Amino acid sequence: MSTPLETVSKNATLQEAATTMRDEEITALVVTTDPPSIVTSTDLVNAAAEGRDPTELRVRDVMTESVETVPPDLYLEEVAAMMTGLGIGHLPVVKKDDYLGMVSSTDVTAALS
Repeated sequence: MSTPLETVSKNATLQEAATTMRDEEITALVVTTDPPSIVTSTDLVNAAAEGRDPTELRVRDVMTESVETVPPDLYLEEVAAMMTGLGIGHLPVVKKDDYLGMVSSTDVTAALS
């Protein structure tokens, strides 16, 4: 799990999101919306491949809304099953209303290897 959780505003540009991901060496950010959303490096690559301007395009234009979350005490095998079943690579870790971090498919693979 990546901690602390890195977040981004839905009004941030894709360039700002990409800079945060690069600087923090991560591939996804939780978007501070209610319910939570997420923007990933795949979203950024897709926008670039479509010729969209990352200095003008906003996170809200490409983010995935209302993402699933997991509690910190969920077994890793259950996290892996969720990711596989839902076809996703990142899950925010939440305890009550507090965001604790982000678990990625890379985290799961490393822990289960």
